[in-house]
Amino acid sequence: MAYASLEESLLDLEKNGQLVRIKQQVDPHLEMAAIHLRVYEAQGPALLFENVKGSKYRAASNLYGTLERSKFLFRDTLRLVQQMVALKNDPIKALKSPLKHAKTGWAALSALPLKNPLSKPVLHSAISIQDLPLIQHWPMDGGAFVTLPQVYTEDVDAPGIMKANLGMYRIQLTGNDYVTNQEIGLHYQLHRGIGVHQTKANRLGQPLKVSCFVGGPPSHAVAAVMPLPEGLSEMTFAGVLGGRRFRYCYRHGFAISTDADFVITGEVYPGENKREGPFGDHLGYYSLEHPFPLMRVKQVYAKKDAIWAFTVVGRPPQEDTSFGQLIHEMTGDAIPQEIPGVKEVHAVDAAGVHPLLLAIGSERYTPYAPTKQPAELLTIANHILGTGQLSLAKFLFITADDTNRLHTHDIEAFMTYLLERIDLTRDVHFYTNTTMDTLDYSGTGLNTGSKVVFAAYGEKLRELARQVPPVLTEALPLKCALCMPGVVAVEAPPFTTYAQAQQEMEEINQRLSHANRELEGLPFLIVCNDAAFTAASLKNYLWVAYTRCNPSHDIYGVNATTVHKHWGCKGPLIIDARIKPHHAPALQKDPDVERRIDHLFAANGPLAGLER
Repeated sequence: MAYASLEESLLDLEKNGQLVRIKQQVDPHLEMAAIHLRVYEAQGPALLFENVKGSKYRAASNLYGTLERSKFLFRDTLRLVQQMVALKNDPIKALKSPLKHAKTGWAALSALPLKNPLSKPVLHSAISIQDLPLIQHWPMDGGAFVTLPQVYTEDVDAPGIMKANLGMYRIQLTGNDYVTNQEIGLHYQLHRGIGVHQTKANRLGQPLKVSCFVGGPPSHAVAAVMPLPEGLSEMTFAGVLGGRRFRYCYRHGFAISTDADFVITGEVYPGENKREGPFGDHLGYYSLEHPFPLMRVKQVYAKKDAIWAFTVVGRPPQEDTSFGQLIHEMTGDAIPQEIPGVKEVHAVDAAGVHPLLLAIGSERYTPYAPTKQPAELLTIANHILGTGQLSLAKFLFITADDTNRLHTHDIEAFMTYLLERIDLTRDVHFYTNTTMDTLDYSGTGLNTGSKVVFAAYGEKLRELARQVPPVLTEALPLKCALCMPGVVAVEAPPFTTYAQAQQEMEEINQRLSHANRELEGLPFLIVCNDAAFTAASLKNYLWVAYTRCNPSHDIYGVNATTVHKHWGCKGPLIIDARIKPHHAPALQKDPDVERRIDHLFAANGPLAGLER
């Protein structure tokens, strides 16, 4: 289905029972986000808010709320996109079977962006920032944000749309010290294409021209988050996925997506920053106030009857989880093609995506060796942590499976397999004083912290404990609960300082140092604030353990040793996953807001039957 607009896609969803209109007036301050979150949790329909308080424009969310709905939107083009991505990763396929792949090549050529179309609906009205639906998502957010932006920039050294970057970087519209209608905040993280463009513009002393598109055909938002192979334009990809060429023009030197519902244009001058945030983010915590580029607004455009597209991020899973699933559907084996020896890589959504990677690689270096142990896996691990956004990972668990039965998306089976084989004196590898995800506050400062690789391969070394070992509860006067085989959560007093934590971990070491044999089936102890919560589900364990730990500072071990600078332990490895004073606060819903939206879910409400 080739949608010419966001509204066309919404009408198609409605016709197929996948959209609900909310005609009652809804406040964009917290209420719209709360409704979205509750509907997403129920795996409910897409939403069209027809009466947004303070704005004449409608708003839509949860468009991509399930993988099935996303696949429905792109039902006519998904297979073609998969073939195109596969060909870009392996162009030899096209040479071997030119007739078979001719359709794919023609689709890419026919999807090239179309400049200066006759119709330019987005230029219908010139408006101001204050006219937009100003949606605040979480109570502590610094203001209203754009959460499904398509941020367009061009390379000053190679201008033009084919070398441009289209990315999804959040935009703060109001709050803080931004001058109303004149200034907005542009937040982007490490390893983003826009950073390269800004660096080049800064070097020339020029402002970077930025265009922020909102809405338009659904394929445009997907293109903005898609990790595309080098040389494949996001705008061309949007054309292939949407079955309709990306239409654009230039107005006052700024690129305009003419099918977008809204376009905000502006400039980022060298050295001009303002404090942006806080913002409730996808790790399940707020990202705090930090200096980020200031965008001076030039013009805001809107089409007639425009619809503001938005989503809400928070502790996974959320709608961006479905984005990730759709990307996986399209890219398939892109990572294995890029990194030799890799069979699978899984960025674990429950842990906020970037903090935790699971990987399966090959182990072919020493087939003659009598003992199986990681060798090639360590090379692969370095390659993974040096590749694009994968380099933001904080924990990498990697193993090899000679039977080819193991899969990273079966998280408990994968972790069980690795923990059965890990040699904690040999298989733990730290990277200290390195870069981390901008949104991760477990480290020593913004973008700084550490990483750790657990690389295990070989014969099974232990049977994992499937209940809390008695020796543990006898030795520790603390609440303990089993998270999964081989992993126990230990509830400890709140974290105060690292000096105090060292003493507390040493006390645990002293109490358990005599029990290596009895604790053989327990490779991991997770020290936490609430053992029952941490162990209540696999998702809780993954979220607590891997978002609240800075490996270099928060990993300890029973009977730990450092030999020739290599750290290891003979007893259980301890992850101190307590909340630290420097951590960002976790996201909490506002009970008053929850009560205010209950009427929409009541028997006669538009969302009746969608239970929390």
